[in-house]
Amino acid sequence: MNIRSLQPNETPRGRGERERMGPLATLPVFYKLDGKKALIAGGWDAAAWKAELLAAAGAEVHVFAEELEPVFAGLIADGGAAYVWHKRPWASDSFEGMQIAICDAATDGEAQAFYCEARDAGVAVNVIDKPAFCEFQFGSIVNRSPAVIAISTDGAAPILGQAIRRRIETLIPPSVAAWAKLAQTIRTAVNERLKPGGERRAFWEGFVDRAFAAAPTATTARELFADTAALARAGARGTGRVTLVGAGPGDAELLTLKAVRALQAADVILFDDLVSGEVLELARREAKRMLVGKRGGRDSCRQEDINDTMVSLARAGRHVVRLKGSDPMIFGRAGEEIARLKAEGIPVCVVPGITSALAMAAELGVSLTHRDIAQSVRFVTGHSRQGELPGDLDWAGIADSKTTTIFYMGGRTAGEIAVRLTAAGMDPATPVVVSKSVARQGFERWSGPLQALPEGIAITGYEEPVLIGIGLVFAPLISKKYCQVPRAVSDGRQ
Repeated sequence: MNIRSLQPNETPRGRGERERMGPLATLPVFYKLDGKKALIAGGWDAAAWKAELLAAAGAEVHVFAEELEPVFAGLIADGGAAYVWHKRPWASDSFEGMQIAICDAATDGEAQAFYCEARDAGVAVNVIDKPAFCEFQFGSIVNRSPAVIAISTDGAAPILGQAIRRRIETLIPPSVAAWAKLAQTIRTAVNERLKPGGERRAFWEGFVDRAFAAAPTATTARELFADTAALARAGARGTGRVTLVGAGPGDAELLTLKAVRALQAADVILFDDLVSGEVLELARREAKRMLVGKRGGRDSCRQEDINDTMVSLARAGRHVVRLKGSDPMIFGRAGEEIARLKAEGIPVCVVPGITSALAMAAELGVSLTHRDIAQSVRFVTGHSRQGELPGDLDWAGIADSKTTTIFYMGGRTAGEIAVRLTAAGMDPATPVVVSKSVARQGFERWSGPLQALPEGIAITGYEEPVLIGIGLVFAPLISKKYCQVPRAVSDGRQ
C-alpha cells in the first residue's frame, strides 16, 4: 500500500510544515477591566472614544479635564456611575489605584510628562496619536462580545487595520455574539456531562458548525447534547465518519468556511498531492496527515488502498477528512469512495470546492457561458483509466460551436483532441486556451487556434495540472501571435 503516514506537523517537501512563531510587533492581550479604575486625561472627542471603550469593558473611568466637549459631556451624562469627572487637570496623585492611563495631550511636553508619571506609578500608559509615549495601542475591534476580535498594525497603517476589520465584519454574523454567550452558560454542564477528549470535542464541533448560521434557540443546547450522545454511541460501536472536502485549485483563500471547519475537526487527513501547503496549514494541529497522492505519469496510491484506509480509520472511530484538489465531485472519483463507505455503513458527507475550470475562468476574466456566444459548458476528462482519450466521447457534441468545453487532464492527449475535434467539424481556427497551475504559484497560459493546440502544449508543458479551454468565449484572449503569459498568482493581473 503506497500511503505514507505523516506526523501532525510533517508534510512532504515541507508543505504545511508548522513554522515557529515569527516576530510580533506587539503582544495581543485581552485585559479584563471589570470593576477596575482607568484614567482619562483630556476632555476632547478623541478622549471620549477611549473613555467609552473602557466603560464598555466594565471599567470605572476617571476623567480629568477642566472642560468637556459636547460629545464627551453627553457621554458622561448618559453613562451614570461608569464615569467620574474630576473638573481639574491631571496631576501626580491622579494615577493612584489606576490600572491603565490614557491622555489626549496637546503637546509633546505634556505627553512626555504624562508618560513618565504613569511609568513611575506602574500604570500602563497610552498617549493618543503619539506612539513614542505608548506602552500599548488600541486596535480596530470587531465586537461580538463575549467574542471580541482586535486588529493591530502597530500604528503603521491604521487604515489597513480598519479595512481588515470591515472584511472580518462581513464574515462574522452578529448572531455569533449569542452563540458565545450560550457557550458561557453551558460550559459547566458540558464538562459535567461529557467525558474529556472525544465526547467534548464532538460537542464543540457540532456547536461551531451551527454558530455561523441562525441564532441559537431555547432548544439548541438540548439538541447539541443529543447529537453528541448519538456520536458517542457510534464511537462505542467503533464507527467514525468521513468527510470528502474540496480543497479548491490551490489558493487557500478559495476554501469555503465549511471546508476550514472540517479541517479543524479532523482526526486524520488523507490529502492529494495537489493540495497546497497553505491549505494544510489551516488543519487542526493534532490531526494525523497521510499523503495519498495521485498524479498522472507518476507513482500513485491505488484507489482501492485509499478506500481501505478510510474504512479502517473510520471503523477505529476516527473523523477522517479526505482532502481532494478542486471539487471532489468533478473527476475526483468521489463516487467510488462514497459507494464503498456507504456499503461499509460508514457516515459520509461532502464539502464542495471550487473546481479548476471555474478558477481558470476567473483568472482569465472569461464567462464560460456568455449569453451571446455559448449556451452550455462541458467538463470533459482528457484521459481514461488507460491514460488515453476515452473511447466513448461525443465528439460531435463537443464540436458544437455554441458550447464551451474544458478538458481536464488533457496534456498528454492534446494533439489527439485537436485531431478528433477537427474531424468532427470544428473550425480549426476555434480559440483555445491552455492554462497550467491555475490559482497556484507558476500559473501560465497559452492561447491560440485549435489547429495550434499541440504547439501550445509544447510551450506550457504538462508536468503540472493543465486545463484546455475550447470555444468562442476565449476569442478576446487570442492575438495575432500566439502568446505565453506566465505570472505569479498573487499579483492580481491578467
